[in-house]
Amino acid sequence: MRIKIVTLGCKLNFAESSALMRSLEEHGHTRCKQGEMPDVVIVNTCTVTDTADHKDRQAIHRIRRENPQAQIILTGCYAELLKQKTASPTEKDAVILKEIDRLVAKDLTRFQPAYSHNDRTRCFLKVQDGCNYFCTYCTIPLARGRSRNPNIAFVVDQARQALAEGAKEIILTGVNIGDFGRSTGETFLNLLLAIDGINGDFRVRISSCEPNLLSDEIIEFVAHSKHFAPHFHIPLQSGNNDVLKIMHRRYTRELFAERVAHIKSVMPNAFIGVDCMVGVRGETAEHFADYQAFIESLPVSQLHVFTYSERANTKMLEMDLYIVPQAERERRSKILHRISDEKLAAFYAAHKGEKGTVLWESKRLGDGQMCGFTENYIKVFAPYNKDKINTFEEVII
Repeated sequence: MRIKIVTLGCKLNFAESSALMRSLEEHGHTRCKQGEMPDVVIVNTCTVTDTADHKDRQAIHRIRRENPQAQIILTGCYAELLKQKTASPTEKDAVILKEIDRLVAKDLTRFQPAYSHNDRTRCFLKVQDGCNYFCTYCTIPLARGRSRNPNIAFVVDQARQALAEGAKEIILTGVNIGDFGRSTGETFLNLLLAIDGINGDFRVRISSCEPNLLSDEIIEFVAHSKHFAPHFHIPLQSGNNDVLKIMHRRYTRELFAERVAHIKSVMPNAFIGVDCMVGVRGETAEHFADYQAFIESLPVSQLHVFTYSERANTKMLEMDLYIVPQAERERRSKILHRISDEKLAAFYAAHKGEKGTVLWESKRLGDGQMCGFTENYIKVFAPYNKDKINTFEEVII
């Protein structure tokens, strides 16, 4: 059968979609080529926000309309919640979803390995799944299950395989990757040390890691490692301690600031991305003003801003708290997006004229150029040259 996979959401979903297609091809199915009509369309869904659910439903409508003869199969986080009947599609969407041939529920007790291999330059390597934190606004533990992981030897073998297939950059992904080792009695730092011991010309990035799990030892390790890039992504969610308590986050803003300061002290050129949420229940105007001032004070590089949306089966809905009007949520989001733009521009300007090592990507841009990223995640452009694809080059930023 000709199969097409549509992937929505995070890097983890991309890794899992790639692994799924690889398995299907091994069983005799073919990847649907451009212009061909698929026999089956698999939609790998996301449910991190209400907006993500809406995009899932839009994609399902579009795919059904464009592929009326194809069997449509849903998998991923939104599909899991539908299977559990804990998602809340609209009445109109529910009618459409009843027509979907299958909902594929994942085994939420077993680690299912995955890594992406469609883009030989970059590989998303899944090292952990699930979460035990149950933050009051979040449905991911329901969709992904409890924290679990393979052992270090297995991950190292998968990394070696990805490198043998041509990958030059590995991004370690998971739901809560700093919790690696819970299933096997190992530690995340042990994993990083093992991957760093692999010989070869490649680099590694760590995806989102909780600040309470991003230890000083991990930061020091990255600063002196052979392969790990000075690039961190750390979820903050709120810069006000009262709101962090409402969210049931496991750190204070003081700890977060300490982590950022430590990174910058040993890696002044490090890129630091930060997840931020606005408009959660209980976030007053005073809380947000405090949050904004805190964010502005941090030497971070970019913000990934999420606007809170009510999620069924979350603890926050049971709390008797101030409800932020939707218009005010959007206003706060715009403020943080502006701060993010300013911080990213300042980060780029601070490193202008410095040397950096770019890994060139394969995509040919519309203006006849190609692009790549330096070790500290600065995007660089150059005239397209196919001989440069998937190679490292030292450049002046």
